[in-house]
Amino acid sequence: MPKGLVRIVLRIDLLTGCAVSLALACGLASSPVHAQDFQSRPVPPPVQDAPVANAPAATPAEDQVQFSANGLEYDTNTQIVTATGEVRMFRQGNRLRADKVVWNRQTGKVVATGNIAVTNPQGDIAYGDEINLTDSLKDGVVDNMLVVLEQGGRLAAKQGTRDADGTVNLKTAAYTPCAVGSSAGCPKEPTWKITAVRVTYRPERKRIYYAGARLHLFGLPSLPLPKFSNPVGGDSDSGLLSPNGGYSRVNGLEVSVPYYFKLAPNQGLIVTPHIYSSVLPMAQVDYSALSTKGAFSVRAYATESRRSDDLNTANPTDTEMAFRGYVDGMARYQLSPNWTASGSLRLTTDRTFLRRYDISRDDRLRTTASLERIDDTSYFAVSGWYAQTLRVKDSQGQQPIALPEIDYRKRFDDGLIGGKFQLQLNTLALTRTDGQDTQRAFASLQWDLRRLTNWGQEVTFTAFARGDLYNTNDTLATTNLSYRGLEGFSQRAIGAVAVDVKWPFIGTFLGGTQRFTPRIQLVAAPKFANITLPNEDSRAVDLDDTNLFSLNRFAGYDRFEDSSRATYGGEWAFDLPGISFTTNVGQSYRLSTRPTILPDGTGLSDRFSDIVGRTELRFRDFVSIVHRYRLDKDGFAIRRNEIDATIGSRATYVLVGYLKLNRNIDASIEDLRDREEIRAAGRVQFARFWSAFGSAVVDLTNKSEDPLSASDGFTPIRHRVGFQYEDDCLRLGATWRRTYNNTGDARKGNSYLLTLAFTNLGR
Repeated sequence: MPKGLVRIVLRIDLLTGCAVSLALACGLASSPVHAQDFQSRPVPPPVQDAPVANAPAATPAEDQVQFSANGLEYDTNTQIVTATGEVRMFRQGNRLRADKVVWNRQTGKVVATGNIAVTNPQGDIAYGDEINLTDSLKDGVVDNMLVVLEQGGRLAAKQGTRDADGTVNLKTAAYTPCAVGSSAGCPKEPTWKITAVRVTYRPERKRIYYAGARLHLFGLPSLPLPKFSNPVGGDSDSGLLSPNGGYSRVNGLEVSVPYYFKLAPNQGLIVTPHIYSSVLPMAQVDYSALSTKGAFSVRAYATESRRSDDLNTANPTDTEMAFRGYVDGMARYQLSPNWTASGSLRLTTDRTFLRRYDISRDDRLRTTASLERIDDTSYFAVSGWYAQTLRVKDSQGQQPIALPEIDYRKRFDDGLIGGKFQLQLNTLALTRTDGQDTQRAFASLQWDLRRLTNWGQEVTFTAFARGDLYNTNDTLATTNLSYRGLEGFSQRAIGAVAVDVKWPFIGTFLGGTQRFTPRIQLVAAPKFANITLPNEDSRAVDLDDTNLFSLNRFAGYDRFEDSSRATYGGEWAFDLPGISFTTNVGQSYRLSTRPTILPDGTGLSDRFSDIVGRTELRFRDFVSIVHRYRLDKDGFAIRRNEIDATIGSRATYVLVGYLKLNRNIDASIEDLRDREEIRAAGRVQFARFWSAFGSAVVDLTNKSEDPLSASDGFTPIRHRVGFQYEDDCLRLGATWRRTYNNTGDARKGNSYLLTLAFTNLGR
């Protein structure tokens, strides 16, 4: 026999069909139970050799095998073909490498031995000590087999057989999706694995079926499991998802076991029964669908229990048994590059259902719908929304239903001196079942011109004009006179001009760069109608750094600041490598002496406004501290003091938030009272996969700040403490939560939540 590399194309239906399809289908991994080994074999995956020069072209009907080896022997007497040394075979996307392959043409037996590795077209890599095949190419036996699945996970078995239909039956087998090596590359036992007496792997279904299975977690004593199956790869399939458990004072012990129904490749349904020890069960249904245009999902809860309807009493009583539930849905579709349709649905049967069953702590639910068109220079939207209040003292009949709101905006050049125009057309209809109804329409035009002077000042000129038309009905249903407006039709014309000048100075400081930017703005506006029109969207007014230089310090459209004023302030920024510090401060002065429509407590009622500012410090991604404040212009009393700080990394961090409002605003104008609270949260990773976390909210308000407050100056609202283990294939956690306030049947007390999720086992 000639020495060296021999390449040959065999026109036989042999070596490929067996060595490849069998080794693949045997998809096994390794784990305890006697001879299983999950560790990767020191064998590189086979790759296809370069095509043989002048080799005849293969055809699908001939099912040819491309073959290469360092040595090839053929015994004509015994009809045994032996290939040795870096044997490579390739057939229809399947690849095999082995140290030796022997084919007995008389018996039809094919044996591959030594450092076997097989790769299928999907990318799965199979390893084994020996492969025995028959010349039917559809069945065979594999000893000590390991398969590394392309989608993640490993199967191992002492022995496996493949049926003619592709089904693989394994004995003394194990499965894990977990890492079997440490970050340093050393072998390690997987976090969890399943061992079984028998395992059936069906490649066409991408599922593994177990008999006599046991679960091994953290090396602890194994837990017997019933017959079950799980998917492999990235596709979803119907089946049980990870269960959850918990305890609460009102509902007792809770166990929930979701079941997923695969309706289509792009649609799924999850049905979750919640079983409680103290109340009737609750059903939860989740449906989601994805298409080429967008996505849709909806979640619904339903149960029957006692609820509280008299929430305004000191000791509310429960009603008789009643149906209770909640629905939460969203959809968004990109109809074309410019057109988008979206919407959300959030409705509940009563005000305490979400808190009692620990679903949400929101105090208002919004249902919305919108159709939008956006291009480079224009925006068009038709929208509507409905609000359901969950606040104890709010009247649902006073909540507005907005349908429709139509908004159109267009930007274009002025064509003369380089300025920009923005045209806006807007109409809105607000309807209440037990309150005032308002319809509004306006058209506005704003012109802006920005220029840089030779001295480096940035100067912006602004001119604004708007015309409003209102129609109001049932104004007597609004108790606050300043919000009513006049019954029937009203109109208003608005105009303002402004000039805004910034002058940045840049230099070095302490080895870094500093930037100081003084700023002044002059606004001129005549007096026009405000109180005669209803106020629906401009009720909450508070001066801060975000609206100090706004043309209109009111939040919405129904009120417009009709005073001429000068606003002045400055910003200082300092930057070092990895460190940035920014602070700004400002104030305004009303030039006109006529009375303002801005009430006391807003910081804008006198000719000199309060002083507002903001400071931010950042150190890389480790420290972020933001401080916002408002100081009384007379005695520098703190009217608003807000701090948000984040210190730490993604693994270990602490968050602190503090807020104090001391505005002394009239209760008939705004329901947001003076308040003081602190919020804290944190997470500590004390091992590679272990972490502890917690959060708390404490009400620091006392009687001097709010006479109506029930807080004594340090009243906890709620807290949460827990721990979690999370690696590449397991999430395990426990949480303790406590609520300190009663709201009807949503009682204060402790609740506990346990979570356990296995990769590929219920996702």
